[in-house]
Amino acid sequence: MSTNSHSTERERLREQIYTTLARSPQFAGRYFRIEMSEDAVVLKGIVRSYYHKQLAQETLRPLTGRLRVQNELQVINTRR
Repeated sequence: MSTNSHSTERERLREQIYTTLARSPQFAGRYFRIEMSEDAVVLKGIVRSYYHKQLAQETLRPLTGRLRVQNELQVINTRR
C-alpha cells in the first residue's frame, strides 16, 4: 500500500470514528480527539464516568480492525 493511500485510509477511519461517536446518544455533544499511530487509534477527551470511557472504547473496536484502541479518555464527573 502506498503512503498516500495509507494516509487516505487513516483519514477515512478517523472520519468514521468521529461520525460514529457523534451519532451515539451517549456521546452527542462531547468533544473527542482522535490521533492515529502506526498500530493504534488513540482516543482522547473527557467523559462523565468509567462506564462511558469503556463504552466509547468498545464502540470504536469494530471500526478499527487490527489497530489497537488506546483509551486515554479522562473521567470527570461534572454532576454534583
